[in-house]
Amino acid sequence: MSTTTRKVHVLWPNGHQTIESIGTDWLQAAADAGIAIPTGCLGGSCGACEIEVNGKVVRACISTVPPSKSRQLTVEFATDPYW
Repeated sequence: MSTTTRKVHVLWPNGHQTIESIGTDWLQAAADAGIAIPTGCLGGSCGACEIEVNGKVVRACISTVPPSKSRQLTVEFATDPYW
């Protein structure tokens, strides 16, 4: 796989756009984009860091930037009434 296909374009909730390497930790990618994703346990059990990536809810503390056929991902903050 070439290096261009190992990257994806990410549109963040604040309107920023970045190009991220597939496999980058979501928390690091967000920090590099100036986005603060709330965290709690940093182990995936509390759900404080949930984000939606192209409509799929993931826990940012234990997930990485996935490949995308379109090479584009849209991130939204998941809403949880308990946080």
